[in-house]
Amino acid sequence: MLAVMLAEVLIFVPSIANFRESWLEAKLETAAVAGVASEGGDAPIGAALEADQGASLLVALDAMLVAIVEGGASRLIARADTIDVAGLQIDLADRNPVPMVLGAFDTLLFGSDRTMRVYGPVGDGTLVAEVVMSERPLRRDMLIYSRNILFLSLAIASFAALLVYAAISYYLVRPIQAMTGAMIRFGQNPADPSRIIQPSGRGDEIGTAEAELAVMQARLAGTLREQRHLADLGLAVAKINHDLRNILASAQMVSDRLADVPDPRVQKVVPPLVRSLDRALSYTQSVLSYGRAIESPPAKRAVRLARLVDDVFEVVAPPEGGPIELVNAIPDTLEIAVDPGQFHRVLVNLCRNAVQALEGDAADLPSLVRRVTVGARPEPQDEVLISVEDTGPGLPARARENLFKAFQGSARTGGTGLGLAIVAEIVQAHGGRIALAERRLPGTRFEIHLPARADELAGEDRPG
Repeated sequence: MLAVMLAEVLIFVPSIANFRESWLEAKLETAAVAGVASEGGDAPIGAALEADQGASLLVALDAMLVAIVEGGASRLIARADTIDVAGLQIDLADRNPVPMVLGAFDTLLFGSDRTMRVYGPVGDGTLVAEVVMSERPLRRDMLIYSRNILFLSLAIASFAALLVYAAISYYLVRPIQAMTGAMIRFGQNPADPSRIIQPSGRGDEIGTAEAELAVMQARLAGTLREQRHLADLGLAVAKINHDLRNILASAQMVSDRLADVPDPRVQKVVPPLVRSLDRALSYTQSVLSYGRAIESPPAKRAVRLARLVDDVFEVVAPPEGGPIELVNAIPDTLEIAVDPGQFHRVLVNLCRNAVQALEGDAADLPSLVRRVTVGARPEPQDEVLISVEDTGPGLPARARENLFKAFQGSARTGGTGLGLAIVAEIVQAHGGRIALAERRLPGTRFEIHLPARADELAGEDRPG
């Protein structure tokens, strides 16, 4: 309605100006007709109408003076006894639209008590009529005309608004309400396929939205079914894993006793058996750790990274006399802000993967370098770069494509890939990022970028 009313205002401006012009022209034409008619009477040329005729003409025109100019001669047709001074001169020969519009609004706003002198050509232009009259009748008729225009505009606007409302309701609101209802019904029971919206087949944006919503709901329903199956599977695995860990712990105790048997054959078998049991226990612990719904938020403290790496090396170190070298290349003074327990798990997973990659290398040459190096250095933008690299055979293509994905990113036969998934989750919780670095030399290098705020945290615990 507002749009239509605005359009009507734009139409009203020239319309009211044209109404005023037509109203004044009608007065001049009436005066001209009266003047021409009087020429056929008995009055001499240049004489006015008789008193009663002139009075009737003035009443009909609601005027004070009527005159015409023909052939350069002015002729008075009728005149009232008293004539007010004309405060407004209107020349209808001027057809400029701007003065016409300004004059119309001038009459509407200020045309109550003024007297106007109106003159202009009539017919073919050989006759000029002149009328002196009050502006009040003109203003009254213009106000009536404006009122009629207002009522007509309101009627048109209401009808147009009704049509637009009906069209929008039918083509937009109802389909959107249908989509909203479909989303609400689907959200109440996503597993019910009957609650997936059925697209109407429209070719516009609404039809596209319906089709995409149907695809999204179908995909989400399938994902929820898979998640439910995985949840059930995870619960079963957790139960089996718990019992399996107890069994492995018992087997580990038995293997420890076997280490005391002096039989050479037993002594030869026990170390591989112990390492296998340790790896099996590690796998079960990884499965249980990854199965937690939410990793606890990190409780960051200022940590000397070199000492933390020393602790990690004690956990992942191979048996004494092994060919694998563990190198701690971190400056003793370097501090980082991390959760000590969680970041210990990060380094243990990465270093253990590196050690196992070196242990599983099929090449058995005395000259082969088997080394795991952990380094760190400050980086621009207030970051610390921590690297864990080894001289092993590197990651296969399948492992590179599925890095940090549980059950998909393992580089070893029988591996679960949970270690890297746990590492990525903990690093992200610390506000950092981890990536596999590209390198020309053989081996694998993981780089961890962490915010360097150790000094700030340490300063909080130290007295100033």
